[in-house]
Parts: sequence; structure tokens; C-alpha cells
Amino acid sequence: MQLLFSELPGRHERHLLRKHNNPLFPEDQRSLTQGELTEAQRLDHEELEAYIGDLRKLAGEAVALGPHEQSDVILELKERLDKAYESASRLADDQSPNKEAIQKLVAVIMRAVWQGAGNDTLAQQELEQEEEARKAHFELLESSLVADLLDPDSLIKHSELIPVLLSAEPEAFEIAVTLFDPSQLRAICEEGEAYLNDLNRDDSLTNAWQRLSQLKSLLEAVVPA
Repeated sequence: MQLLFSELPGRHERHLLRKHNNPLFPEDQRSLTQGELTEAQRLDHEELEAYIGDLRKLAGEAVALGPHEQSDVILELKERLDKAYESASRLADDQSPNKEAIQKLVAVIMRAVWQGAGNDTLAQQELEQEEEARKAHFELLESSLVADLLDPDSLIKHSELIPVLLSAEPEAFEIAVTLFDPSQLRAICEEGEAYLNDLNRDDSLTNAWQRLSQLKSLLEAVVPA
């Protein structure tokens, strides 16, 4: 029977798809039934519905901010908007409109924060650095793999990190590895080589060995011998 996949899956369905027919996962995790797929899609839909309700409330709070609102209230709301953007990156369907709306709300709030900084040069520098960091973070979240790895409730278990990374598409892989520091990369390389050596050597692992080679090259570049 042909499986009915979503065009733009959420995090539950994506994780099933990572395992589906993937030789890097244990054999009993590679098969996928329509029932399992439907359940994952149901969970993704529930998360989407809950998110939309929460986002509407959050947007209402942002719009209702007064011109003389306390700074701690403004900063707390900004932090919640940042988290709402992260959550949108993990959801099913096209979340571009919601992301754009959040960015506009953050921009409005940041104008108030900038006004509060006044002519304080140090405060202005910190705000500039914060905005650059937020922009870079949001760009990273365009990768669904990155969004899923950074999820506080990530479905990717620690034991699944190696097969997930080594079977990722090239672009997703290159972005995801930037999340790890040199010591973490070294551990991933060592664990990854041991993991692949424990599997049967055949053509199905060629891409995984290439990914591992890329990791080793990246590690050598950031930590010269």
C-alpha cells in the first residue's frame, strides 16, 4: 500500500521519515505503516492548532503594549516571540506567514528597546549584537533538521544523533554540524566511525562514510594538528 505523506510534514512525521528505509537505523525501526504515519500527522496537527491559538494570544499582548510599558515586560514578551519563531520552524505546513508576523512584532518591540537605550553607546552595541545573533539564529532555523535538533523536546534521541546526521541531505548536514563545538565534533567522529564499522559494509553506507569524512575534515580545520 502506498503511504500518504504530508507535503510539508511536522516534527513527528519528519522523524519517522528519517528512519524509513534508512540502513543506518536498526532494521526494526526502518519499516513504516500508514497507521504510524497517520498518528504522527495527527500529533503534528494538534501541535499546529495549539500553536496558532497561543500565537494569537501572544500577538494580542504585543499589540496591546503601552508606550510606557515596563522594560521587563517588553523583554519578556520579546523572548516569548523568539521562542514562538523557533516553534514555528518545527511545525507542519507553510509557516512563512506566521514567521513574518513574528518578525514584524519583534521589530516593533525592538524599536521600543532601542528608544530605552537612548544615547548609551554600550547598550546600543549590545542591541546590535543581539539583533545580528537573532538574525543568524532565525536563518539556521530554516533548516528543519536544525530546528528539530534545537527543540527542547527533540524527538531525536542521543542514540539517534549519529544515524540522523550521517544520513542527512548534504545541505542540511552542512548546516547542522555548525551547532557543535570541536569537542562535540570529535566525539561524533569517533562514535560515528565505530557505529559504521559495526554495520555491514555495502554500497548503502557510501554516503554515510562520505559524511563522516566531511566531519573529520571539518574537525581538522577547526582544530589543526
